Amino acid sequence: MTKAKLKLIPLGGLNEIGKNMILLEYGNDILIIDAGLMFPGEEMHGIDLVIPDINYLLDKKDKIRGIVVTHGHEDHIGALPYVLAQLNVPVYATCLTSGMIRVKLKERRALSNAKLKVVSPGEQITLGVFKVEFFPVCHSIPDAAGLIIHTPVGVVVHSGDFKLDYTPVSGTPTDLSRLAQLGSQGVLLLLSDSTYAELPGYTPSEKAVGEALDHIMADAPGRVIVTTFSSLVSRVQQVIDAAAKHGRRVFIVGRSMSDTVHMALELGYIQAPEGILGRVDEARGLPHDRIVFVTTGSQGEPTSALVRMANRDHPHVRIHAGDTIIMSATPIPGNEAIVNRTVDNLFKQGARVLYDKVAQVHVHGHGSQEELKLLLNLVKPKFFMPIHGEYRHLSLHAKLAAEVGIPEENSFILEDGDILELTAQSAKKNGKVGSGNVYVDGLSVGDIGGVVLRNRRMLAKDGIVVAIIAVNRQTGKLVRRPDIVTRGFVDTREFKEMIDESRDLLAKSLDHSSGKVAEWSFINAKVKDTLEKFYYEKTKLRPMILPFMVRV
Repeated sequence: MTKAKLKLIPLGGLNEIGKNMILLEYGNDILIIDAGLMFPGEEMHGIDLVIPDINYLLDKKDKIRGIVVTHGHEDHIGALPYVLAQLNVPVYATCLTSGMIRVKLKERRALSNAKLKVVSPGEQITLGVFKVEFFPVCHSIPDAAGLIIHTPVGVVVHSGDFKLDYTPVSGTPTDLSRLAQLGSQGVLLLLSDSTYAELPGYTPSEKAVGEALDHIMADAPGRVIVTTFSSLVSRVQQVIDAAAKHGRRVFIVGRSMSDTVHMALELGYIQAPEGILGRVDEARGLPHDRIVFVTTGSQGEPTSALVRMANRDHPHVRIHAGDTIIMSATPIPGNEAIVNRTVDNLFKQGARVLYDKVAQVHVHGHGSQEELKLLLNLVKPKFFMPIHGEYRHLSLHAKLAAEVGIPEENSFILEDGDILELTAQSAKKNGKVGSGNVYVDGLSVGDIGGVVLRNRRMLAKDGIVVAIIAVNRQTGKLVRRPDIVTRGFVDTREFKEMIDESRDLLAKSLDHSSGKVAEWSFINAKVKDTLEKFYYEKTKLRPMILPFMVRV
């Protein structure tokens, strides 16, 4: 009998930033690592979120031993409400991460019966043939973990999102001694975070941000508004510390931020002196130099508090000249234009806006090249697979691995759906499973396909033309010239002649002298074909053509 091989299958997070999800499969046991979401690109009109396609798992539910989660950021936990609705399996995570998952499930009104199990760093759990140990890593959220997975063919180390910060604001530094110990015992495969594989040197410490916030609050003449991710608990702590030092009160604005801060206070991950936190309505009578608002909106999300303030649409907070706004986050790739628009709108209202290009108000949570090399040197894996990043990040990370002595043929750059097969001595890419994007649009999950997105792109680009055809019920002949209604195509006053010409053309092409009622499918195709050709010839645009027949 041939011995089973360990299969490693990424369903998300490779060739993209976000929707991280990787499976380990051995015999009758499957272990899932993370279940994240990705924010939609600008071309995904109307889409709220993108999550991994888990079709591969649906007929293997009885093999899944659990989902282990490395930390509480959206790109690692955001798909859980949708995934757990289809795979009701236990979820293992550290204390704060479990709290973040609870907030996320509550927000989406998802499974109240979710099986959440809290695991402490250093603790080992058994899930089928896999023994999983969580080890602490430093990231931009407390309680982040990497994973040491003992499998029948050898040890697999998953770095999680990490950096090497020796003076973290909260939590412990990355456990390098445990990694060195593993390296000396032998590691089969290392999966390591590639997000900042392009950046030389080291990532600055979170401490630098604390110092910057301190100086800004000391000098700011009016209110200070800090915007960041709701999950950046350590940043909220830094804001509270700086505010306390300079006699300011802190007001949390926005539901997701309030829920997260409330949960982190309850679990002891945020410490706030008595009376420093208040409700937004309490800020009304306070002098401006005694106020700090903490809010979401660092990514230009249309419904977030900061964007509503920038658009003068927030019910409680109006921007005043003299306000200092701190954007304590880097735009997610693809979001830059929206974030820049928000910053411009804030400047227009007389605010002073500080962001990472003009002040050290944010440091990212991922290791730069020297940190990635150090991890590779400590773990000394036989095989290496870069994870979490677009293709260039994965390629550059594999190049770093070659620099520290890992043979090129032992590094594997995978794409979502690829299968990496491992034995104790060998590793090779072997086959592919179905993977891809599932689009969440309002309450609809997965019903939005490529056709819908293509139609939305078409509508956004070239508009829509509705052709209204009135035909006689008995004879099938046109009652009158077709009517044409357009939206987002051309200015109908300027192009009145062209629209009239197209009505005549349509009347001519549909004038049946046979007296037989034509099939609707024939009329439909004829209208589309005639108008598409005509309008493209005249305007070089391809609007969406919708024929509409009225029988009279």
